[in-house]
Amino acid sequence: MIRIELGVLGVLALLSMTGASIAENAYRVGVFTAEPRAFSTNSYWLEGKDGLVLVDTQFLPSDALKSIEAAERTTGKKVALAVVLHANPDKFNGTEALQQRGIRVITSEQVKALIPGVHRIRTGWFYRRYAPDYPVEAPLPDAFGSASRDMEAAGVRFQLHVLGAGCSAAHVVLQAGADLFTGDLVASGTHAWLELGLVDPWLARLAELRALRPARVFPGRGPAGGPELIEATENYLRFVRQTVLEAKPEGELGFFAKGRLAAEIERAFSQLGYPNFMHDGLAEVWRQLQNARR
Repeated sequence: MIRIELGVLGVLALLSMTGASIAENAYRVGVFTAEPRAFSTNSYWLEGKDGLVLVDTQFLPSDALKSIEAAERTTGKKVALAVVLHANPDKFNGTEALQQRGIRVITSEQVKALIPGVHRIRTGWFYRRYAPDYPVEAPLPDAFGSASRDMEAAGVRFQLHVLGAGCSAAHVVLQAGADLFTGDLVASGTHAWLELGLVDPWLARLAELRALRPARVFPGRGPAGGPELIEATENYLRFVRQTVLEAKPEGELGFFAKGRLAAEIERAFSQLGYPNFMHDGLAEVWRQLQNARR
């Protein structure tokens, strides 16, 4: 699926989508969305006057190539740079496919350091299911540094914010004007990816996103929206936290207790997809909150 929206940096008139050129400091936003088999992952492109900046590289290398082809076919411009937002395979697996096309792929030093370990775990989960369309070696983007920084590529000016733990152990968030590209820190239409169980740090990250005052938020999957997507993710995490605390976590989370917790969360958020994102992390949420209580 491909969608195109408009983004503007600075005080500029909106551009018509039909036949308009990209003015200085302005950009358009497009998105390629993978099939559900590849977790409906979004890869965005920012179209500047000189080319494209791609945000996240897809779960399957074949989809990474499809996202490039869709972006370049739609815009008539070439991808100049790609950014990996955090260390989950739906963000970094397509790195080598892009690099082989001569596209530089970057992330923070913190995220890059996490990728080999995450890749080892996910290879055990996914390789047999998706081979040969799954990377054997750990994808390795270039590191732009360990601190937040301003950048310009393809005629687009943006900031890369280096953030701490949330759904992953480290994050990069890309901000272009009032547009924020958040990866899975913000969930849109899906349950949150709770693998690490770090609910309180995640809530701190969302407060940091809110402080950036975005007008539009572009999540790792699901439709884009406004700041209400941040609020909805906060409300979800607080509900999960309260539900687990009310169960008075002690010892290991048993099979039936986990089922009861998951059912309660699913009833409260019956409209959300990918409940396995929540199921797979409940035991770790239980453990983390148990440690916090102590």
